[in-house]
Amino acid sequence: MRGVKRGDQYQAVYAVLLIDGQCYLCNRITQFVVKRDKAKVFRFATLQSPIGQRLLQEGQLSLVDMNTFVMVQGDDYFIKSDAALRVLSKLDGWWRILYLFIIVPRSLRDVVYDINAQNRFRWFGAPEECLIPTHDLRSRFLEDGVLFASKESEGHLDEK
Repeated sequence: MRGVKRGDQYQAVYAVLLIDGQCYLCNRITQFVVKRDKAKVFRFATLQSPIGQRLLQEGQLSLVDMNTFVMVQGDDYFIKSDAALRVLSKLDGWWRILYLFIIVPRSLRDVVYDINAQNRFRWFGAPEECLIPTHDLRSRFLEDGVLFASKESEGHLDEK
């Protein structure tokens, strides 16, 4: 099982979500997940970051397609609607019920996903300013495979 490097040790404890770091919708989704992930199962990295690019390459996924959402758990890579549904299945509350949509054929689910992904900037806009994670949320992000250290509790993204 692939681990996430933390210092000199590898851990295969978390699921890593790769998101577009320049997408307002993606940042809102990150906030949504963090708020409902009390067990802190998820870690995050942007698709554009060195660790994001490395994970994409290891999973034999496109290094330039920023219209995708990727969940890496161990040696398993899930993309698009499969990733979204698997994330929902691990969240607190009734969100996990939505995993039932996994019975819908992937080709149909991914058509809906692709329409949203291709129109996300038009429908949801792009951040006019850089969205800076709080120290709390920053502790859930990976940089070069290393988890940021934070002594604070979970936070959210602040616009600065």
